Amino acid sequence: MSILTEKIKPSATLSINTKANELKKKGINVLSYAVGEPDFDTPKHIKDAAIGKILEGKTKYTPTGGIPELKDEISKKFKKDNNIAYSADEIFISAGAKITIYEALLSVINPGDEVIIIEPYWVSYPEIVLLCGGIPKFVRTDENFEINTDEIEKNLSSKTKAIIINSPSNPSGAVISEKTTRKLADIVIKHNLYIISDEIYEKIFYGNFKPVSIAALPEMKERAITVNGFSKSYAMTGWRLGYVGAPKDIINEMKKVEMQTVSCIPYFIQYAGVVALQGPQDCVEEMKKKFEERRDYVVKLARKIFSCNVPDGAFYIFPNHSDYSKDSIRFSGFLLENAKVAVVPGIAFGENFNKYIRISYATSIENLKTGFDAIEDALKKFKQ
Repeated sequence: MSILTEKIKPSATLSINTKANELKKKGINVLSYAVGEPDFDTPKHIKDAAIGKILEGKTKYTPTGGIPELKDEISKKFKKDNNIAYSADEIFISAGAKITIYEALLSVINPGDEVIIIEPYWVSYPEIVLLCGGIPKFVRTDENFEINTDEIEKNLSSKTKAIIINSPSNPSGAVISEKTTRKLADIVIKHNLYIISDEIYEKIFYGNFKPVSIAALPEMKERAITVNGFSKSYAMTGWRLGYVGAPKDIINEMKKVEMQTVSCIPYFIQYAGVVALQGPQDCVEEMKKKFEERRDYVVKLARKIFSCNVPDGAFYIFPNHSDYSKDSIRFSGFLLENAKVAVVPGIAFGENFNKYIRISYATSIENLKTGFDAIEDALKKFKQ
């Protein structure tokens, strides 16, 4: 087998969700809080738009990197929502945000280059860096999941090429403050680095904790790669539609990778993205409101059992279960077997988070109540 692929691990979140589905097929009623997928259906006007284009015969190849009409809408979105002026040739569209991160990193790092990743991190970041021939270097956040920029500077070396940030964060739900974002920008400029800003949960924030796009700060547009997509905000996970704003030279390199791999994204899927951005945004606000209700509810439930922060965005809680166990794999296995609830062990998000589990509240309040009742009952039998 390939030395390169032997280095990487399967996705923990997808693997656990697969196990939960296998148990369901056997007739065992399992509640899965493992996968990061809204339980809402894609809004009807978006689905109807795609169906209409299929019936029109819009099923042929499209330009690599995206159709002009979607690039135009994304450009408007970046300007309106993020205050970034990306032109069409600074925008790249591909099959989900994950592949765009891979293509972007492949375009800017060389074998042996180091990439700073903030812990806790989304499970795919280190594996993508490894696939690109890079070396992941980890910098831990504090107990409130806040970034210490001094620690980032301490971990820089002559081989450091890029930093990856994610705000709101998967798994913690933390939002990077404007003050910290500016400090990160200072580091990137000072050390001549790239920064990949994963903003896939951008629309799902609560209260006044609106995320700030680092590419909008002075001198940062030429150093930032802004990643986003339609999966979370528009409940379009299975459509696989993501995009990037970045300097033209990076976009051109990404296009070469796309030409030799994915080729292009179907027109009807991209047109669904056009309609999502052009159309009413009430659906996005309605889903966000529901997520906030669920967040408030699930934090109350979790705090009866665990130590748990209140997330400022996304749709996850990341509670600390160290009162029961300091082994997240063992603890998650116990919950699956005894409570019939699937969660993701914290160690999947960083070696320092083995006392945590990630719970997705992208499910109904009824399901959250049922699951936490089962967890509470099961923990009466838990042995250290």
